[in-house]
Amino acid sequence: MADKLHFSLVSPARELFSGEVDHVIAPGTDGEFGVLVNHAPFMTTLKNGVVRVLDGDTVSMRLFVRGGFADVTPAGLTILAEEAVNLASVDAAVVQKDMDALRQTILAEGKDSGKVEALEEEYSYLEDLKAAL
Repeated sequence: MADKLHFSLVSPARELFSGEVDHVIAPGTDGEFGVLVNHAPFMTTLKNGVVRVLDGDTVSMRLFVRGGFADVTPAGLTILAEEAVNLASVDAAVVQKDMDALRQTILAEGKDSGKVEALEEEYSYLEDLKAAL
């Protein structure tokens, strides 16, 4: 059996995954990157996007991250995400309902409200999540 990469994905809420995999592809802020076992160490920031976990050539898991950091060390890859969810557990209809409600809240707040920027950031996150489904 070939060597495996130790991969962990952690959000403030909980650890979503920890285990041995063949390959991980993640959405870096400077572009998508892949990590295999024995990869050179580096650290980078992440943008909203899908982390794909591969066993062999097959994507075994898709996790959506909301920003964060990726740290590659000789021990493996650790992703510390601001927020993360397994896409297999996300319902597109629920995301759309949340987007619709948030859009109404944004419109009700008005452009001069101090809350609009944070609300629009949340809406953008939901758009990215929906697109990943």
